[in-house]
Amino acid sequence: MTRILLFNKPFGVLSQFTDKGTAGSSRPTLSNYIDVPKVYPAGRLDRDSEGLLVLTDNGQLQARISNPKFKLEKTYLVQVEGDVADGVLQALRRGVTLKDGPTRPARVHRIDPPDLWERDPPVRFRKSVPDCWLEITISEGRNRQVRRMTAHVSHPTLRLIRWRVGDWSLEGISPGMWKQSSISPGMM
Repeated sequence: MTRILLFNKPFGVLSQFTDKGTAGSSRPTLSNYIDVPKVYPAGRLDRDSEGLLVLTDNGQLQARISNPKFKLEKTYLVQVEGDVADGVLQALRRGVTLKDGPTRPARVHRIDPPDLWERDPPVRFRKSVPDCWLEITISEGRNRQVRRMTAHVSHPTLRLIRWRVGDWSLEGISPGMWKQSSISPGMM
């Protein structure tokens, strides 16, 4: 039977079980939170991103989740610098051209600030620069894609939380915690 874990990765945690960084490095990894043998992350979240990380012991499922050719949707809650105009939202919806080529169209909506946990360390607040929240759904998974998309339209990302991967959601999972799940219909 396939094992699936849904983990709410805190800010600053590496999306791997060991730190292969510099000698003497002691950055937190998945092993600080998950003591389940033979499960591996299906995709990655950058150290400075938070949210849903799916882990599994099924290599075929792992590939299906992380490979862009399967177009599995991933939804992010994104706090960006500045007040985003409708034209900027339209540009993101059409797709933008990054250094590694054009992105697929995204679903993008301005949202009210979500009721979330405090981030440690907190996002730097500047009274003179407004910010706003977006919900962005993409169907690919390039390196730091959402951050690069918002930077491309002159609204750098301040905080990024992956909320959903396919049918799996972060709902009810506190930072640093995980729960077991099952394969959603259509995943295999």
